[in-house]
Amino acid sequence: MLELVGAIDQGTQSTRFVLYDEHARVIASHQIEVKSIVPHPGWAEQDPWELFQSVESCMAICVEEAKKKHGVSNVVVKGIGITNQRETTIAWDSVTGEALHNALVWHDLRTTGVVKRILEENGGNRDAFRKSTGLPLSTYFSAVKIRWLIDNVPAVAKAVEAKTCKFGTVDSWLLYNLTGGAKGGVHVSDITNASRYLLMNLETLQWDEEVAAKFDIDVGTLPAIVSNSELYGKVASGSLEGTPICGCIGDQQAATLGQRCRPGEAKNTYGTGLFLLMNTGKNLVPSKHGLLTTACFQLGKGKEPQYALEGAVATGGVSVSWLRDGINIIDDPKETKALAESVEDTGGVVFVPAFSGLLAPYWREDARGLLIGLTQYTTRAHIARATLEALAFQSRGVLDAMAEDYGEKLTALRVDGGASSNDFLLQFQSDILGIPITRPDNVESTAIGAAFAAGIFLGMFTEEKIFHPDFMQGQKDFSPAMGEDERRAKYDKYLDAVTRSFAWAD
Repeated sequence: MLELVGAIDQGTQSTRFVLYDEHARVIASHQIEVKSIVPHPGWAEQDPWELFQSVESCMAICVEEAKKKHGVSNVVVKGIGITNQRETTIAWDSVTGEALHNALVWHDLRTTGVVKRILEENGGNRDAFRKSTGLPLSTYFSAVKIRWLIDNVPAVAKAVEAKTCKFGTVDSWLLYNLTGGAKGGVHVSDITNASRYLLMNLETLQWDEEVAAKFDIDVGTLPAIVSNSELYGKVASGSLEGTPICGCIGDQQAATLGQRCRPGEAKNTYGTGLFLLMNTGKNLVPSKHGLLTTACFQLGKGKEPQYALEGAVATGGVSVSWLRDGINIIDDPKETKALAESVEDTGGVVFVPAFSGLLAPYWREDARGLLIGLTQYTTRAHIARATLEALAFQSRGVLDAMAEDYGEKLTALRVDGGASSNDFLLQFQSDILGIPITRPDNVESTAIGAAFAAGIFLGMFTEEKIFHPDFMQGQKDFSPAMGEDERRAKYDKYLDAVTRSFAWAD
């Protein structure tokens, strides 16, 4: 018999379920891709039921794979943690349990008009809600998505009027349906996901009714806010019926926990986007350089929360996917390493992948992607190299801002996510930052972070065990090999290209 903890990792591009033992070793995992829907340029949707059903399928298949792999007849999953794509917003009816519209994905730009209106109503001050929520006004966050749904989807407006509408991010939708849906499902969200609505007060860890009123959103439609490690409910049906769900944490905070970042330490996740978080401990650090102040984690009901500074880059690994799916110059993202190393430099090419605007530290919805410096000698190798370099340049912009806000320069960076398997990217990242970088052997830190949150409640893990330096050994280090003059020249050229991408979209 195996006694394990499970982690649901529901991301923008796929859903995974991973089973871990008490030593945080992967026992089994299963992954299913999920579709994105693009009804208009700049819009992004997903089918809420596809997201939920992919979770159910992954759990059932993973448990059977664990049995076969280890030759046992019984697998005991003591509890489940959830980690998820943040800000992606869903509306559903509490009577029928039905979704009222497709999920609006985190990088969806249809809310530009809502942002413009709220901005005008608040004197053009993009930071009008930053003191309470830690966030600037942007298309990125859930409050503006909720407002768009109410204003533009009659079924949502009708349910709001009837007091049967529930709003939530993907964590809430999964928790609601896993615990019974319309037949008693819980409607909750943890502090990390709730902190991304642009509606939660970071000090009280509750909805700020004054801010909600500015968006004309009834807080009664929103989930109750809970910690990252407590019992929310039990799985109502399916392969893991009766299993406690006792961990919930947004994907980037999960990766920060999975990377075991203590206060003052930072990680960068190279996923669909790029997400850099620094744990600032008990200190709520306001940003003056375009970053977000957000919840990091709260590992138990009544425990003291830890906070973070975050910089998000909308276009990370998806820019590499674009080389394959958009312009067809590669067949597999893994090709980019060899292509990049086949040329000495980019041949003067700079890529600013602002496909849906620029987030931190610029916050320019009007920016668009720019590929500049092309000549008749430019090859696909130069473009591939420029794409990988763009990921590193974007990360430096965020880390420089982070150092300014925190008051100390980072001396090291931990990395994870799919694109972090590219050694060329990480070496260039170390070069352009001038600091060492550490990549763990297991780069899927989001899932292990969710497992830690659930495992702490279950008693399988303790905070002392997780954060002990000797726990979870195995890593690869990258050290800078570029001189400061070259580093500065390359980065200045990139910054020049960034400014040229501004004000392109209407």
